Amino acid sequence: MTHHVIIGAGPAGVIAAEAIRKHAPADRITLIGDEPEAPYSRMAIPYLLIGNIQEAGTHLRKSPTHWANLRIERVTARVQAVKPGAAGQPHTVALANGQTLQADRVLVATGSRPAQPPVPGIDSPNVHTCWTLADARAIAAKATPGSRVLQMGAGFIGCIIMEALAARGVQLSVVEMGDRMVPRMMGPAAGGMIRRWVEQKGVKVYTGARVDRIEPPTPGLLERMGTALGLGGSAAQGPMKVSLSTGQVLEADLVISATGVKPSMDFLEGSGITCLRGVLTNEHMETTVPGIYAAGDCAEAFDKVSGTTIVSAIQPNAADQALVAALNMVGRSSPRAELKGVTQINVLDTLGLISASFGNWEGVPGGQHAELVDEPNNRALSLQFDGDVIVGCNSVGWTEHVGVMRGLVEGRVHLGEWKNKLLEDSTQLMPAYLASAQGQGAWSGAADARRR
Repeated sequence: MTHHVIIGAGPAGVIAAEAIRKHAPADRITLIGDEPEAPYSRMAIPYLLIGNIQEAGTHLRKSPTHWANLRIERVTARVQAVKPGAAGQPHTVALANGQTLQADRVLVATGSRPAQPPVPGIDSPNVHTCWTLADARAIAAKATPGSRVLQMGAGFIGCIIMEALAARGVQLSVVEMGDRMVPRMMGPAAGGMIRRWVEQKGVKVYTGARVDRIEPPTPGLLERMGTALGLGGSAAQGPMKVSLSTGQVLEADLVISATGVKPSMDFLEGSGITCLRGVLTNEHMETTVPGIYAAGDCAEAFDKVSGTTIVSAIQPNAADQALVAALNMVGRSSPRAELKGVTQINVLDTLGLISASFGNWEGVPGGQHAELVDEPNNRALSLQFDGDVIVGCNSVGWTEHVGVMRGLVEGRVHLGEWKNKLLEDSTQLMPAYLASAQGQGAWSGAADARRR
């Protein structure tokens, strides 16, 4: 009996486990997660903090007997190491609790983890990431109406968290090292527009600044006396003092660290599996070690737009990668299943202002670009060209173009004479798409993208 071990119980791991069971009814499947919770979606945590759902609403599968019904074994433990087997021999997955598992096929689907900056005081009480259900419980207890909350980071994840915090009625300040909000997704004009929008909503934004130090509250007389007498005592009361690189000092009852994430792959050190920005995979989602695969936010896969491998940490890509990996793990696809490529796609709702970014939105050397900024109506649109192909774009407030932009970028549609028309008026994306995509075999894919 073939034994599949899946490391990671997020969306990629869950989708792969279910696909393996569908195509290999008799195989053994073990799903490993390092949290005591049922498998859940991290992207649902902001909705939990807003109050739109309860904790059960974050669960990826709602039935308590789902895993037993599928005969998928669940193990709660942290993976310490993966030791590839010799040719024809099983791989070994070593757990931190001392247990080891022998596996014929392994899928690494460990996702990402918060990248904590080296800030003195970052480990203080009431400083949290917003990554786990345990984080969400701690934040909900402190992020009460009127409380002073400082958030470190105004990137894609930071803006999603900001939405939830604002909905809780806190006094919110955001500190971003970049010169604008969402600097890895938006150019200066669009990023500045998003900043002005959130400031109008009552959020204080500090760009071009970093947090240099977090000082917890100073213990009062009663706390000091209790410590001196060996009686313990309650935690020190009062706000934290947060020092910025600009010299400003802000008071906060709660600090949220949202300064980015990085693939969870440290446990693969010494395994022989090549890890670059993520766990390197081929078009079959197989790593450099036969029989060991990777999918989701930890995987580095080929991006057909840039022509390089990238880590694209979005759930649709994770789902596609998990399915390709699963089909190849069970050997039920001939020829072997292939990933058609990944594209950098981000669509963001920042306090009601919709923005989107696709592909190489910063452009390519020698490429032309078109940019339209409509400040009074909070709208911006930027297109990046390589020849007569749009290789990247981003927009703020122009929601009607999102599907078309994705279709043009992913389809690598040659625009011909429409390129010059778009350089003159970038809002003509829809007629350009209709005129150019139909005759190039990109129509069906672009149309599908428009419907999503």
